[in-house]
Amino acid sequence: MRKTGILMPLSALPSKTGVGEMGSAAFEWIEMLKNNGVKIWQLLPLNPVGYGNSPYQPYSSCAGDELYISLELLYEEGLLAELPEAFHENFERVDYDAVRSFKEPYLKKAFETFCSKGRQEEEAYKDFVKQSWVYDYGVFRSLKLKNNGVCWNEWEQADKVWPEQRAALSKDVEKEAQYHCFLQYCFYRQWMNIKETANEAGIEIMGDVPFYVGVDSVDVWSGKKNFLLDKDGHPIFIAGVPPDYFSETGQRWGNPIYDWDYLKEQKYQFWVDRIGYSSKLFDIIRIDHFRAFDTFWKIPASCPTAVEGEWIEAPGYEVIDTLLEQLPDVHLVAEDLGDLRPEVLELKEHYHLKGMKIQVFSIETNGKYAYDSFKDVENMIVYTGTHDNDTLMEWYHNLTCPAKRKVRRFLKRQGFGEGSVKDRMISYILKGKAEYAIFPMADILGLGKEGHINTPGTVGSPNWEWRMPSFEQAKKELSRYKELMMYR
Repeated sequence: MRKTGILMPLSALPSKTGVGEMGSAAFEWIEMLKNNGVKIWQLLPLNPVGYGNSPYQPYSSCAGDELYISLELLYEEGLLAELPEAFHENFERVDYDAVRSFKEPYLKKAFETFCSKGRQEEEAYKDFVKQSWVYDYGVFRSLKLKNNGVCWNEWEQADKVWPEQRAALSKDVEKEAQYHCFLQYCFYRQWMNIKETANEAGIEIMGDVPFYVGVDSVDVWSGKKNFLLDKDGHPIFIAGVPPDYFSETGQRWGNPIYDWDYLKEQKYQFWVDRIGYSSKLFDIIRIDHFRAFDTFWKIPASCPTAVEGEWIEAPGYEVIDTLLEQLPDVHLVAEDLGDLRPEVLELKEHYHLKGMKIQVFSIETNGKYAYDSFKDVENMIVYTGTHDNDTLMEWYHNLTCPAKRKVRRFLKRQGFGEGSVKDRMISYILKGKAEYAIFPMADILGLGKEGHINTPGTVGSPNWEWRMPSFEQAKKELSRYKELMMYR
């Protein structure tokens, strides 16, 4: 069955607190998708954002960012005595630091009320915190605060090795750890309510799982043997990609490289646990940088760029076989973009996974004629673009005049000669054979540079900050494509 999806970060939804959250606007968004025939809501990672506010450098593979917890729902639950006044409600960018500072006092008050009512003794809460990752994450965040926020491999020695020695914690550290356990409980309950509502509306949630984890994460701190680290916990090698379309010096991500030999000895339990928990949160799991299951770029940590490195083969078949054996109902799709060797596509096809095509990369404008490379392929997800490239209109306006004419002629030859370029490009994908057609919300809105989410190889503002202050324009634009989306 062909399905239409919208790529919309949770952080970009409207709210009264300056960042998208899991309150009333999220449910209004789901209703809007349902009414316009959208069957997939694709997200960026929901994990606690780390360095540069990137969701691809999170503090945990399982935890959710407390930034997205709805204060409105905490109030309705009786954990807050009053609702806060609006904060940054009409801002078009997320100011992460300001929003965190605004929301934290309310989250602390909710925790105090939760404890004063004895709700930590409720069976649902006790069952949730029994999961091994929850308390470890709470301790990680508490010790990070104690150590002034620096990366765990710069902590005091006793704190560095806490996962191995499990030393008693001070009263203050333990209380802070319990606070973060509470936040994760709130996040999980609010998120699962959203997922259930979406599923009841016939909408699947596509989550995003980065191939790598951040070095400053509970995953690495509590599972050091899974990674190639020196005795002090610093990566010996780091992940990235060599020079490509996005960067002349490549992308030096800084994530630690897996110790695949050790993971094999452990029957890839790290991956089973990670994907297994994600499968509770999402209906479809997009594996970001899927190509690393085949080969990965291994950069010496001492190198300042990603130019130096080597391609190393990974045990992709073994890992995916294990995942499918242990998690038979998991639904994976592959981010297989970039310059790939044929073995990557063979790996994807072996498991009949959907890959991705980006319209703005697939319509070639440099040659004599424009053409596409996805027109007749069904087992595929076609996008106008992703969070990592220019918006559709940004791309088009940056073309030369001759290239723009080639695009328009191409669309006319395909039977799309009327309307704006945006409408014609979106309609062309919606009438294609690909099983999934997914559009970033910024492209539905027709935004230019102001809707650009992330520029690979760069860190910090304005990356990850775009948000939509209201649904007014979104409702108008989605309704214009309703018929095509409803009856793909």
